[in-house]
Amino acid sequence: MFLSKIDSMYVKHTSKRICQGDILRKIDVIVWNIKDTSNEYEISEANLPYIIVITQDCDLEWDFNNRSEPATVKHDKYLQTILVCPAYNAEEFKAGDHLKSNGLKMNEWNGNGYKQIKQQNHARFHFLEQNQALQVPHLIVDFKHYYTIPRDVLYKMHAEHYLATFNKLFRESLSQRFSNYLSRIGLPELKKRIDSESTLSIASPSVASPPHVFDKSQCDEEQ
Repeated sequence: MFLSKIDSMYVKHTSKRICQGDILRKIDVIVWNIKDTSNEYEISEANLPYIIVITQDCDLEWDFNNRSEPATVKHDKYLQTILVCPAYNAEEFKAGDHLKSNGLKMNEWNGNGYKQIKQQNHARFHFLEQNQALQVPHLIVDFKHYYTIPRDVLYKMHAEHYLATFNKLFRESLSQRFSNYLSRIGLPELKKRIDSESTLSIASPSVASPPHVFDKSQCDEEQ
């Protein structure tokens, strides 16, 4: 068995391009809404204390290389936006106060529940270990929260706000868990349906089966 050469969760790169797994600090994003009484847009800013770039690294590389070629005629490789996940301070997250600035009170996490998150055993969350040398505190990513930021905007922010990058394997683990969470399927509750179908098939074969009833617990990991 070959030993991995990866010996740290984070690295710091000097690449001119944005990479998957980049961690940035203090990023403002535009939030827009439509007022209840009219079709007017309401524009505001939301400050994200930390973000992690989720867009696949191959797409980021193709975008950067394609834009760097002066003779480029076609622009199929261009990215319009970059997908990011906000990461929250772990202590604020435990207290349910990590979205307090948005007027939201979140669930409090203590005991075994928080332990499950730290051990990456909760499908919705991903725990990041701190690295004081790189100014990365303990952070928690909530896979229900994600944003897209215009590609050119994030590039202009990158140099000033960049802290570190998830090392290989660690970034793949984060990316896989994120995609697994978004692709989870809410399965129908079959027990009652099977019982009713059995009764209906005996009493009246021509009666249509009842519609599928989806069990929310199949899709909601918090139950």
